[in-house]
Amino acid sequence: MSFMSPTVIGLIGIIALSILIFSRMPIGFIMAIIGFVGFASIVSFDAALNLLAKDFYSTFTSYSLTVIPLFVFMGQLAFHTGLSSRLFDAAYKFIGHLPGGLAIAAVGACSLFSAICGSTNATAATMAATTLPEMKRYNYRPELATGVIASGGSLGILIPPSVIFILYGIMTEQSIGELFIAGIIPGLILAILFALTILLWATWKPDIGPPGPRASWGERFASLAGMVEILLLFLGVMGGLFAGFFTPTEAGAVGAFGTLSFAILRRVLSWEGFVQSLFETTRISCMILVIVAGATVFGHFLAISRIPYNIANWIADSHLPGWGIILLIILVYLVGGFFIDALALIMLTVPIFYPVITKLGFDPIWFGVVIVLVTQMGVITPPVGANVYVVSGVARDVPLEVIFKGCLPFLLALIIETLLLIPFPQLALWLPGLLH
Repeated sequence: MSFMSPTVIGLIGIIALSILIFSRMPIGFIMAIIGFVGFASIVSFDAALNLLAKDFYSTFTSYSLTVIPLFVFMGQLAFHTGLSSRLFDAAYKFIGHLPGGLAIAAVGACSLFSAICGSTNATAATMAATTLPEMKRYNYRPELATGVIASGGSLGILIPPSVIFILYGIMTEQSIGELFIAGIIPGLILAILFALTILLWATWKPDIGPPGPRASWGERFASLAGMVEILLLFLGVMGGLFAGFFTPTEAGAVGAFGTLSFAILRRVLSWEGFVQSLFETTRISCMILVIVAGATVFGHFLAISRIPYNIANWIADSHLPGWGIILLIILVYLVGGFFIDALALIMLTVPIFYPVITKLGFDPIWFGVVIVLVTQMGVITPPVGANVYVVSGVARDVPLEVIFKGCLPFLLALIIETLLLIPFPQLALWLPGLLH
C-alpha cells in the first residue's frame, strides 16, 4: 500500500499520461503501463498483474468487439474496389458546376463512403486519393481542396457505422443500433453545413473554388449506376439493424459479405487488393483492440483512485445549470482533442463523464452523439489533427499549416452543429425513438 492517497496517485497517473503522449509511444501501451503501475501502487503488484492479464484477455476475446474488424473489412473492400471514385463521379456530375462544386461533391462522396466505412482516417485517405487530383486539375486553391477532405473525412465517425459509436455503446451498455441510427440526422445536417460553408466561401472568394463544367442530365442519371451498391449495402445493414433482423456484429458480417459479393460480381477486386484489405483490417483492428485493452486497464486504475466519482460529485454539486455542465464537458473534449487521439480520448473520458450525465438525467444516446461531434473537431485541429496528417501524406506538396488553415471554416460548422444539439436533442433522438 502507498503512503499517498488513491486520488493523489490517480492525479499523478493522469499527469504522467499527458506527458508520455508526446513520446510517440503507442497510446494503448502508455495507458496499460500507467494503469498497471497505478493499480499496483494503490492495491498490490500481484493484483495489478492479475488485472493486466484479465483485461487484455477479456478485450481480445470479447464477442462484442468482433464488430470492429467486420466493419473495417467492409470499408477496406469498398476502397480497393474503386467504390469511392464512383461515388465522387456521381456527386460531381450533379453539383460540380456550382461555385466550389468539386469540393461540395467531395463532401457528398465522403458522406456516402462513411456509410460503409466507419473510420475517419480511412475516409480521408480514400477521398484524398480520389478527389485531390480532380480539384488540382480545375485550379482549386490548396487550402480548400485539402481542408474539405480532412474535414469531410471526419464524417466517418458520425455517419454510421462508426467505430467510436461501437466502443461508446460497449462501454456504457447502450444499444449500438440506436447509436448508429442517432448519428444519421446529425451526420446529414453536418454534411449540409459543410456544403453551405464551401458555397459561401467560394462565392466570397471565386478563385478558391472555380465552378466546373455542367454535365447533361443524361450523364447525371448514368452516374447514379455507380451508387446502387452503396445504397443497397446501407439499406441492408442499417435497415436490418433498424428492423431488429440482426445484431450489430451480424450487420458487420452482412455488410462485409455484401461488399465482397459486389466486388466479385463486378470483377473489380484484384487478388492483391483482397490481400491488402485483409492486411489493413488486421492492422487497424489490432491497433483499436490494444487501445481498448490499455484504456480498460487505465480505467480500472482511475476507478479505484475514485477520481471519476469525485469529479462527478463535484460537477453535480456545483449548482451549474445542466447546459452549463454540458458546455464544460464539451470544452474538456475540445481541448483534449488537441493532444489526444479521438479513440483514446473517448476511452479515457467516458468513464469519468458518463456518471455525471446519467446523474443529471441527460439521455446517454444523445450524449454519445455530442461527444462524437466534439471528438471530430480533434481530428482537424493542431497539433494532433490525425486527418490533416493523412491528407498531408497524399498531398505532399501542400504544407501542413495550409491544410490546418483550410479546416478552420469547417471547424466552425462543427461547433454550430454541436451547439444546435444542446437545445434540440431530438435531432439525435427522433430516429431512435421510432424503435420504441
